[in-house]
Amino acid sequence: MKNIIILILLIGISFSLSAQNNSDRGSISGRVIDAVTKQPVDYATISILKQGATSPFNGGSADPKGNFKIENIPAGDYVLTADFLGYKQQKIAHVIVNNITKNVSLGDVLLSPVQSQLKEVTITAHAPTVENKIDKLVYNPANDLTAQGGVALDVLQKVPMVSVDINGNVELMGNTNIQFLINGKPSTIFGSSITDALQAIPASQIKNIEVITNPGAKYDAAGTGGIINIVLKDSNVQGVNGSVNLSAGTRLENGSFNINAKKGKIGASAFFSGNESLTSATPSSGRRTSSAGDTVTNLNQNGVSNFKRSGYRSGFSLNWDITPKDALTASINFNHFGNNSNGYTNNYQTTYLNGLAADTNSINRSTSRFSDNSTDWSLFYKKTFKNKDQELDVLYNQSVGSNTNDYSQEQDYTNVTFPASGSIGSNPGTDKETDISIDYTQPVTKNFTIETGAKATIEDISNTVTTQTLDNGIYEYNPNQSYSFDYNRKIFAYYLSTTFSLFNNFLDGKAGLRDEYTTATSATSAASGFANTTIPSYNILAPSFVLSHKLDKTQSIKFSYSYRLQRPGYNQLDPFYNISDPHNISTGDPNLKPEYGHNFELGYNKSFSNGANIYVAGFYRYNTNDLQSFTTFYPSLTIHDTTYNNVSLTQQYNIGREVTEGVNLFGSLPVGKLTFRSNMFFADRITDNPGSPQVSGFTYRINLNASYEFAKDLAAEFFINDRGSQRTIQGTNPGFIFYNFAVRKQIMNKKASIGLTAANPFNQYVNVNSTTYGPNFNQNSLREIPLRSFGISLMYKFGKLEFKKDKEQQDNGAPDDAPVTPATVPAGGGK
Repeated sequence: MKNIIILILLIGISFSLSAQNNSDRGSISGRVIDAVTKQPVDYATISILKQGATSPFNGGSADPKGNFKIENIPAGDYVLTADFLGYKQQKIAHVIVNNITKNVSLGDVLLSPVQSQLKEVTITAHAPTVENKIDKLVYNPANDLTAQGGVALDVLQKVPMVSVDINGNVELMGNTNIQFLINGKPSTIFGSSITDALQAIPASQIKNIEVITNPGAKYDAAGTGGIINIVLKDSNVQGVNGSVNLSAGTRLENGSFNINAKKGKIGASAFFSGNESLTSATPSSGRRTSSAGDTVTNLNQNGVSNFKRSGYRSGFSLNWDITPKDALTASINFNHFGNNSNGYTNNYQTTYLNGLAADTNSINRSTSRFSDNSTDWSLFYKKTFKNKDQELDVLYNQSVGSNTNDYSQEQDYTNVTFPASGSIGSNPGTDKETDISIDYTQPVTKNFTIETGAKATIEDISNTVTTQTLDNGIYEYNPNQSYSFDYNRKIFAYYLSTTFSLFNNFLDGKAGLRDEYTTATSATSAASGFANTTIPSYNILAPSFVLSHKLDKTQSIKFSYSYRLQRPGYNQLDPFYNISDPHNISTGDPNLKPEYGHNFELGYNKSFSNGANIYVAGFYRYNTNDLQSFTTFYPSLTIHDTTYNNVSLTQQYNIGREVTEGVNLFGSLPVGKLTFRSNMFFADRITDNPGSPQVSGFTYRINLNASYEFAKDLAAEFFINDRGSQRTIQGTNPGFIFYNFAVRKQIMNKKASIGLTAANPFNQYVNVNSTTYGPNFNQNSLREIPLRSFGISLMYKFGKLEFKKDKEQQDNGAPDDAPVTPATVPAGGGK
């Protein structure tokens, strides 16, 4: 709780300073309209510049009625510009804010349509890197230079409140139980391997990433950590446009292609992306000491694993504006990703009994191959009404995935005459999820809106395991280690939520309640060791709320809460034994129960007139039935008819309860052409397990991003990330440091760019040390992960966009014969 106290003190200090510094600030307001039709120009870009400056220091966008109000303007003489695609820029040379006229009203700002084809248009539409909204945080990676040519995991490392460990596991506020969405929809691509799925999405395809730590009632209650929604790039403007991105490097190669077209009421888009992580060799070593009665065994291991990963995605979507108030969108996406590895491990085992030592040395050669193919398709209908914000949404979404997890291992003894042992396993499976939802929004008053909806989710998981074991030099089918597994889960949900503003806009908020009823069954063949199970049905009432208050025009505070659950995933349920290393075996359990969590968060946001901003969030999370992996050492372990000696078995369990409390700080500071961003995370995790002592583990993550703009078309960036180690219920998760350099040059009037990147250029490996211990064993391991890489990336935008007012806007009080002049604009030229 010390972190929460510190947060409250920071808020108090900042509030007091702000009260002194903002008394002399004013605002600039007005309305942007078409000079010909006299209709509002919605979402026009408004920029405020200091006299003589070339870049705005403040600004915003007009609302759907063309109105704008830019607040927190210190006294001074400014230039205001209004822009919208297809119009000439309007500039007002002298807008004066002083103690006499603090709030300046410009009235109507007229924009004249371009009457002929434009050769070139410069678009100024800077989205801030981090947007802090009432119920979510949005990270925009458009100017993330070090992630260019990378993948989604590279972008997530920059996102506030998110951390990524050396193995690619993602945490949100210290919790790995996250519900991942793509464009707001679930996908089976995340079911079998989240890390591989995130590695298959190029950074060039990502428009933004939404982080929702306390989701509202409209969202599924799944994910005790919260929700991360990856929003991919698209375009819904008239014309044809697209982009091509290519990158090559010493560790990763990828490319992507996007094309968008819209004519009248019909729009279509398509994309293809693919990447490949080149083969890399990872040396590893480890030592385990174990005991069983009077016997003590030391096992020393060292070896090398060669690893390669690849993936691609493609998709097509069709948009039809049936009427100005009815729209239909259909989309289909294909996904593939996978990895394969091969390597060897030298085993040096010494057993001590009654003062005598016996050595058993062997070499284990292993291979593994994982692949996943999935298809997502959806049909979305949206209806709006005359009443602003009244809306009906109907969505049908289905995702079907098939995956295969194969391994082989063979152990040969080098100093004893034991026969060679080995096995080959194949585990193909399918994962099908169908979602049907309906959502309705009804404004009641200007400050009160009701949302309600229902959803049904049907999920089917099935797989088979076929195993061959080595017998007298021949691999033979083993019926005792071959079985099938089927799992069915149905979730029915209903929610009711409100959005409100109270006490003359003193307090804004959202509050709701979601009811989810879950039924599940599992069926396995006898050889799996798990009997057919009818899992008891369960119901959860999940309340949530967020309250926000603006302390003044530059700072706000919010408090939020949600009650959530984490249902076991595919890998946690699958009883398949992975025996690629016979001394370190892992498996799942179809009888796992869901984890439940209470999440509290107190956040404070402050912006400054020079463009700087800070966000501080203190959080407290309490989980029960906590899902965690646990390792047990066995001197001998029999899996069906085969006995393995000196084995560490890792399984998932519902273990006790877990409390995590901490603070996250994000700050951005522009200093001339230099911009600094930093994200700092500090947390303490306390785990209570029945029959075991309480475990407390402190961790931190600190990163720094510095970018410098040499010219309007040339920029460089440096990024460094330091993640601390953390104590767990059975050992220590490793910490590590890595750093990146990048430079980007924009060419061809910013329609193209070339970038260079360097990751860990001065260190070939990142050393990762971890420990695991139990009542009868202690294990230390070291992996040397090759992260050093160099790369080059290329981007090109093409096509022409036609911008004109939609029919719905023409009908908003304009005569039918009011002239609307289209303009054709070459793609690119954006800043």
